[in-house]
Amino acid sequence: MPKLSYKAATMPASPIRKLAPFAEQAKARGIKVFHLNIGQPDIETPEVALKAIHDIKQRIFAYTHSAGRESYKIKLSKYYQNLGLDVSSNDLLITTGGSEAIVFAMLACLNNEDEVIIPEPFYANYNGFAVEVGAKIVPIVSSIDNDFALPEIADIESKITDKTKAIIICNPNNPTGYLYSLKELEELNQLVIKHDIFLIVDEVYREFCYDGNIHHSALKLKGGEQNIIVIDSVSKRYSMCGVRLGTIITKNIDILDAALRMGQARLCPPLLAQIAGEAALDTPQSYFDQVYNEYIERRNVTINALNKIEGVYSPMPKGAFYSIVKLPIKSADHFAKWLLEEFSYNGATVMLAPASGFYATEGLGANEVRIAYVLNKEDLIDAVKCIEAALVEYKALVD
Repeated sequence: MPKLSYKAATMPASPIRKLAPFAEQAKARGIKVFHLNIGQPDIETPEVALKAIHDIKQRIFAYTHSAGRESYKIKLSKYYQNLGLDVSSNDLLITTGGSEAIVFAMLACLNNEDEVIIPEPFYANYNGFAVEVGAKIVPIVSSIDNDFALPEIADIESKITDKTKAIIICNPNNPTGYLYSLKELEELNQLVIKHDIFLIVDEVYREFCYDGNIHHSALKLKGGEQNIIVIDSVSKRYSMCGVRLGTIITKNIDILDAALRMGQARLCPPLLAQIAGEAALDTPQSYFDQVYNEYIERRNVTINALNKIEGVYSPMPKGAFYSIVKLPIKSADHFAKWLLEEFSYNGATVMLAPASGFYATEGLGANEVRIAYVLNKEDLIDAVKCIEAALVEYKALVD
């Protein structure tokens, strides 16, 4: 029997989705499962996007330009300009989701065995993307003790070798909810300029910043314009995860040219997604205000309730809608599986994402989980009650 490729053999399973079969089995037994494992909002997609698909005029769903429809790119560039960012339609390439944007950026920057530095814990799929590209992730640990702030720049610089080609951050951060400050971004900017490497910044949660904290885009940084690549997506901003529409933004025309050639190989980004995405740019501010206030309430309800449980700690996220939560257990992987296989409370249980899958360093995150507070407040309250009851039962079982 022929052997699979090395990449096929080493491609990691998603820590967000790997427990899905156990969740389905729990549901088949009549157990309600609260999905805190995945960032799928229950917020409705804006009406303008839904209407654009409903009223579609095309009689042929034809290919679009490989870089995306020009009308969408022009309108999208105006969105960034309204944020005070110097972005034209020539600085954009439309992709099939933010995931493809990251893969294209990595492919454009990294050769086989090249290294990319990422603060951990990090969005787990970065690891899978690196395997696809043939690159190596070099993690640098951020700590729950200081809410996962950026590690010291000197510590990051100590990781740079002649194989280092890029640094990647997510801002606001998935999975920690941390929001990088302007000072932290400027330090990274100076570092990539000094070593002539790339800074890839995933900014898909830009709108979700709380408590008066402001999102500072890497596109505002000066001097390193040729080093900076920003990733964006419609998935979370407009609650359109399933349309799969993302963007690469950079002033580096070589990156865009390389990404375009990759885009030509996959022909074009999805037509219907682009129609929805273009229409979504007309979403009224009232929609964002309502969503923002809803997430503030969900965050406060969830994090405050978790921190009242003995032995549990979660930082208060400054952005996005995730948090890493430390639990008074030894193995979050075992606990998360046990929740779905053996536990229920008032006919319900919780699906969590073990945080070990968000670290590259072996052994880190063993007693942590990532949660996504994307459910309605009532379900979040019930989910935390499930976790509290589960921890009591589980500790009695394993102690």
